[in-house]
Amino acid sequence: MAVIGYIRVSSTKQTCEHQRYEIEQFAHLNNITVDKWVMETITSRKPLDKRRLGQLLDELNDGDILIAAEISRLGRSLLEVMRILENCLNKNCQVWTLKENYRLGNDIQSKVMAFAFGLSAEIERNLISQRTKASLESVRASGKRLGRPFSAQSKRLKLTQNTKKIKHLLEKGWTKYRIAQTMHVKHATVSRFITRMGWQNLT
Repeated sequence: MAVIGYIRVSSTKQTCEHQRYEIEQFAHLNNITVDKWVMETITSRKPLDKRRLGQLLDELNDGDILIAAEISRLGRSLLEVMRILENCLNKNCQVWTLKENYRLGNDIQSKVMAFAFGLSAEIERNLISQRTKASLESVRASGKRLGRPFSAQSKRLKLTQNTKKIKHLLEKGWTKYRIAQTMHVKHATVSRFITRMGWQNLT
């Protein structure tokens, strides 16, 4: 029997140290030795076979205990969570999570719990998605503009409306700085416009 501590963070801006500390504290309080650590920086939306967790699940043996700080470290979709738990339970392994205090083994109560929290997580994500869409629709209905500020778009539009004039000025030897001053835009805006039009040879 082996005790494995599994740690996952979604981006390089996050650190594994907090989750490891929580698991170490739990192990110390319960006189448990963590035999192996598996840590990875990857989103749980990546396919399981692209994650180190997928390899870990294949290597689990009878009686092993997999410990994670919380269930969301394992997976975020109902089907994935259920697949992970099914894999562990079929191998007579246990899954422990600290935040939710789950102790899931190969028994009917654990299977019912696994289904319940997996379903709850899926419903919550759907509700969040629906609330986000509703908020965007509300913003649109109020007449507010989504995306980049209008000022940024109006500057590009101003240059587009004066395409012939800008090209003529470039042919006359005007610098990008002088054109920017004339058009009341930033030099970088004019520079990007010239590049987009393919007029670099005129500067």
